[in-house]
Amino acid sequence: MPELGIPEQYLAGYAPLLAEVAGTGRRLTRAELEARRALGEQAAEAGHGLRSLVNAHLAATRAAWPQTPGAADCTLAAVQQVVDAFAEGYERAQRLAVRQEEAARREFIDDLLYGRSDLGRLAERAERFGLRLSHSHAVAVVQGPTAYDESAPVPRQVERAMISRFGDRNILLTTKAGRMLCVAPGDQDDILAHFAKQSYAAAEGTRAAIGRPQPGAGGIVQSYEEALNTLELAERLNLEGPLLRAADLLVYPVLTRDRQAMADLVLDALGPLTRARGGARPLLDTLSTYFDSGCVAAESARRLSLSVRALTYRLERIHQLTGADPADPGQRYTLQTAVIGARLLDWPDKEL
Repeated sequence: MPELGIPEQYLAGYAPLLAEVAGTGRRLTRAELEARRALGEQAAEAGHGLRSLVNAHLAATRAAWPQTPGAADCTLAAVQQVVDAFAEGYERAQRLAVRQEEAARREFIDDLLYGRSDLGRLAERAERFGLRLSHSHAVAVVQGPTAYDESAPVPRQVERAMISRFGDRNILLTTKAGRMLCVAPGDQDDILAHFAKQSYAAAEGTRAAIGRPQPGAGGIVQSYEEALNTLELAERLNLEGPLLRAADLLVYPVLTRDRQAMADLVLDALGPLTRARGGARPLLDTLSTYFDSGCVAAESARRLSLSVRALTYRLERIHQLTGADPADPGQRYTLQTAVIGARLLDWPDKEL
């Protein structure tokens, strides 16, 4: 059927089959139906549209319509069987193609985020998924109240919102280890900010972290790991806010780079708090809240549900035990750094 753009091979044997069915009144055999399914698969793999293929079958049906009286019902039944089997094979091929595409995409994402593939080969595959690894990229990671996969409603909702706003501006949206991810060009921070905003709008309780822009394929891995580490830091330090940036928290990795030195500081500066009634935890929480409140006694007392007088007593007790005055600017830095270290090292719940 050249006028429909469909090669004759996908209609092979169709007209003689209709003629035989019209003459005998029989139904199609299993082998005949399977042959039509196979033709449907081949047409799908060749990239022909199902609508055009069905139209071609209908046109062939009109051309081969039997003139025998009473054969119409048998012929229509055969047409229905043929088209149904052909469409089934077509859809089967499409489902297989989708599964293969999903598998290839998942393999690419795994290789991209773990740096397990040859960089040249990875760059070639990246073009297929809309990334140019010669440019710098940044990664945003969203941790939700539940684990996500790509079939979950929230990632689909976020993806629709992102495509509606940005189209295909070299963005890669996916899920990994129960989290949502967005990889975007490093000079387009608005994309990652919008991704975080849409994620929070889709599910309350989400938190997003954005890694710093980095060049090349290895840069995506580094930005991804920075975002993951930022989420972990936020949880351990009880940081507030739905959006955190690795660039704003660089001091914390610096503080923990020498773990033994930090442990020594925590034990030296805060170890005496363990001699207090009730242990170190109540006084450590008091210090933490005091520093988080900008060293404003009234605000600290409100957050701790204490009177200002009770808060003042606790601060004096900390001064007595540690020898450092939290209200003194010259001594505050050591205590505050030690408090941060205690959070990072989970002291006093874990021994150092």
